[in-house]
Amino acid sequence: MRLFIAEKPSVAKAIAEELGVVRRDASSITCKDDNIVTWCFGHLLEQAEPDDYLPDNIPRTKKGKKIWRIQDLPIFPSEWIVAPRDDAGVQRQLNAIGAFIKRADTLVNAGDPDREGQLLVDEVIEHFNARQSVERFWVSAVDPASIRKGLKALKKNADYAGMRDAARGRSRADWLLGMNLSRAYTLFNQPQFGKGELIAVGRVQTPTLTMVARRDYAVRNFKPQPYLTISAQLSADDKAFTAKWKPAEGQKGMDEEGKLLINLDIGKALIEKLSQEKTAAVLKAETKRKKALQPKAYSLADIQIEASRLFGYTAEDTLNICQSLYEEHKITSYPRTDCSFLPESQHADAPGVLAAIARTFPATAAAVAKADSKIKSPTFNDKKITAHHGIVPVANSVPWDRLNDKEKNLYRLIAKRYIAQFYPVHEYDATEIQFNIGGENFTAKGNVVVKKGWKALYATAPKPGDKKKKDAEDDQQLPALKKDDTADVLGITGKEAQTKPPAYFTEGTLIAAMENIWRSFDDEKLQTQLKEAGGIGTPATRAAIISELRRKTYLEADGKILHCTNLGRSLLKKVSPQIRSAVLTAKFEEKLKLVEKGDCNVNDFVADYEAFIRSELDKITDVMAAW
Repeated sequence: MRLFIAEKPSVAKAIAEELGVVRRDASSITCKDDNIVTWCFGHLLEQAEPDDYLPDNIPRTKKGKKIWRIQDLPIFPSEWIVAPRDDAGVQRQLNAIGAFIKRADTLVNAGDPDREGQLLVDEVIEHFNARQSVERFWVSAVDPASIRKGLKALKKNADYAGMRDAARGRSRADWLLGMNLSRAYTLFNQPQFGKGELIAVGRVQTPTLTMVARRDYAVRNFKPQPYLTISAQLSADDKAFTAKWKPAEGQKGMDEEGKLLINLDIGKALIEKLSQEKTAAVLKAETKRKKALQPKAYSLADIQIEASRLFGYTAEDTLNICQSLYEEHKITSYPRTDCSFLPESQHADAPGVLAAIARTFPATAAAVAKADSKIKSPTFNDKKITAHHGIVPVANSVPWDRLNDKEKNLYRLIAKRYIAQFYPVHEYDATEIQFNIGGENFTAKGNVVVKKGWKALYATAPKPGDKKKKDAEDDQQLPALKKDDTADVLGITGKEAQTKPPAYFTEGTLIAAMENIWRSFDDEKLQTQLKEAGGIGTPATRAAIISELRRKTYLEADGKILHCTNLGRSLLKKVSPQIRSAVLTAKFEEKLKLVEKGDCNVNDFVADYEAFIRSELDKITDVMAAW
């Protein structure tokens, strides 16, 4: 008998339907050809609590828990204990899986295609000391076609041992940091008499909280500065247009970066002087044909940012909606991805996927009809694929009214991005003309669309993911001028404005900041490490991290905006700079990648982390001793 162990019931059901269902019961599905499919409910096993590693003679609280004492730290398990979750349903399912394992000739790990999916099934197999051969079922979508492909291409589970070890290393390291340093900081800050506040720290949680606190401080302490922009209204060949003043090197009255004219008196004097000019001489005129490539597929972070901006969805909401489209409706690919590219092999699937989009979302039928499946956009690029490809529709359809409003909103975004891959590149002529007006430089810019291409899909609204819209002047049509031509000066105007503070974080922008935290460092080595690590957290965990910070009341929401609470700021004042910094995560992820590749033993990784925790504990105990 061959036993498939899926990560969750919905995936088990999808596999069973392709194997051929014979009988269903509470814990499994019996299929044709002596196959049985069973399932987990996420992690059935969990890390033991610190009490399981501490001596029995430690005094206990009224609730029966061993009291926290600084002398019992660090807690470094010599043998890690993983036990069934304290849930009757979980334990029943685990026992059922154990009984199936005893009968099976071959096991198949059908966990989700990521580190955690690999570990959660492997740890169940290990729990029962299984000795059978183990295969790996690996698919990024659970539509029937993808399931069939996966069943025909089962791999050796041993090939994924690095992913299992990386997940196990992350789990153990986060346990070590959270259990040891949360206890140490809480005890360190506890009043001599009475109970102090819990100081819960985490490798990713605390740097994330730090980012929000710093942004709050920057906004609240921002002092706006007035500045002046100067424009010239020009005319040539019966076309009126606008050119912007460009300050010369060493221009007086500019800010420290030399970008903004902050001395208003100098600006007004310049406007008065230039207002006497009647002619603008062309110094340079250049038109370049430019192309805008098709937008890439969504990564999870991309669609979380977009859904926050467009619909106000939380990061966790967006993940759950994407998970529902993937798992329940089976109309999109695996959502927990940091990649926005697609495998080149999937290009051949385009006709079937486009047809499925039109069936699911009939309003796209006209757009799909105009799509050319022979077009191969740069999004299809094997060299850019990480563990998972971007989020796209699959060749499976459901009735549109089966989706709820939130699912419809996200499917629209995902589907439109996919359809755009099969439209031509957007082309436009970008013209830039430089003028001399009274010895000052002015520049006019204008774009003329040559071929709308994929942007025709976004004709009625800005393209999701577009950067902040350029000034309207950039879309103006300019006259055909060349060097030494002239234009008439219709007027010189100045517009006063004030510098704006950075925006408060929303869940969407915080997700983006976690992914791109390298931008906040000047050190090139750290930038590279954090870039390669993909920031702090993972696509699968960032939403949960933000939710956990809110649950602990370290963060609070004011509409879409997130703020660090007083409790959060109090915590950050008490922990070390190393715990607040993302540098720890950069080094952590760098080593985990070595574990995943098989270049570092998971025990060596954990030992290195224990050394770091010991050094942090030494700092705390030294201060306590000085008291």
